[in-house]
Amino acid sequence: MTISGFIAYSDALAIAAVIPGPQLVAIVAQALRSGYRQAAWMTVGMVLGDVLYLATVLAGLAVIAETFSILLIAIKWAGVGYLCWLAVQFWRAGGAVGEGSAGPARSGKGAFLSGILVTIGNPKSILFYISILPTVVDIDTVSVMDALALLAITAVILAAVQFPFAVAGARTRTTLQSPRAMRLLNRGAALCMGGAAATIATRS
Repeated sequence: MTISGFIAYSDALAIAAVIPGPQLVAIVAQALRSGYRQAAWMTVGMVLGDVLYLATVLAGLAVIAETFSILLIAIKWAGVGYLCWLAVQFWRAGGAVGEGSAGPARSGKGAFLSGILVTIGNPKSILFYISILPTVVDIDTVSVMDALALLAITAVILAAVQFPFAVAGARTRTTLQSPRAMRLLNRGAALCMGGAAATIATRS
């Protein structure tokens, strides 16, 4: 690949990443509910999910992925169901304060896995890597070193875009620690998760 090819891919990915979608909403909601640590683990999971999508396409498996459309649909609805479950848990949390309080995804592993699931079930990710990527990158000419560079660029750009949302959500949370404020934050997080689920569910 040429330098211009890497730049074109980076620009396309950055534009796609900053467009508000279920992933950013889920990160903010997780940060509001459970603090930075959980939101950070969720973000790492989301970045890994995107990297896995890119690796699949670069390996020439896009046709296989399109063939198994039923599997992709199942994954999508699994993501929707998980987000709905999180929304219910956040809503029921009421005015609970503190990262150690009862709530979903208390462990880093749980938040990490939820991040992967949200990304895999997000039609926006599927659209980018299967439909948009081939328009800016000639996949047939990508070497192993090019692929590694693209994977690294993807991880860096997505982390740079998504982690600030985790930080912002966590800072908002730490400034509002009263039970009433936390109740509002938890209910807001529930609505965000529900909205993210609805967005994924209604996109084809």
